[in-house]
Amino acid sequence: MKIKRILISQPQPTTEKSPYFEVAEKYKVNLDFFQFIRVEGVPGKEFRAARINLLDFSAVVFNSRIAIDHFFRICDELRIQVADTMKYFCSSESIAVYLQKYIVYRKRKIFYGQKNLEDLADVLLKHKEERFLVPTSTVHNDEIPALLAHYKINYTKAFFYKTLASDMRHLNMADYDMLVFYSPVGIESLFENFPGFVQNETFIGTFGHNTAKAAENAGLRIDLRVPSPEFPSMTMALDKFLAENCKKIAK
Repeated sequence: MKIKRILISQPQPTTEKSPYFEVAEKYKVNLDFFQFIRVEGVPGKEFRAARINLLDFSAVVFNSRIAIDHFFRICDELRIQVADTMKYFCSSESIAVYLQKYIVYRKRKIFYGQKNLEDLADVLLKHKEERFLVPTSTVHNDEIPALLAHYKINYTKAFFYKTLASDMRHLNMADYDMLVFYSPVGIESLFENFPGFVQNETFIGTFGHNTAKAAENAGLRIDLRVPSPEFPSMTMALDKFLAENCKKIAK
């Protein structure tokens, strides 16, 4: 079956130079983008009920911009002034730079990993005596908590926002030759919106181990599994996958 239309479970890229558009042009396929999940902040009252005192912590670990947004939102809702001595640890430089939205960057103690989480581990170990807080979603991967636990670093994980299924009922899954998922919640959203979904000849692509596991648990056949040593990004893998699809059709 020739792949003509693909549904990508993410927001549409904001730049025309996105590699997704390059792939679409190269293979003459239509790409539709729709966020299968939505994020909703945990209300301050609900957070307070968890009995987590933000002033008990001297360091916070962020692995996304969303986590940063909701951490400071909760601080505002609970009227908590974050101490100037708070240390911020981020999984990447781009996430660290995003802190400028809320704090005076050059006047704070901010650390980040250069390439991967192991880089961040080296920095965390130098500050092992701190009391770490990990703001996260009700649905998340455990890379950061697992890293902290592995090195026996004292931390508390707290839910600052919720990851929920989007309303997708206006879409027709039969219109698509391929669906691409980026999170386990995306898989859940598919079946929540379309309980009778049957894969048949529809190709399925997944990004990340947890997403692939959720797809398999749901009884889906995974045709494109990313990342891999050869293809670290979905667009690179899609390029190869579509090239193979064209070769099969040509035969």
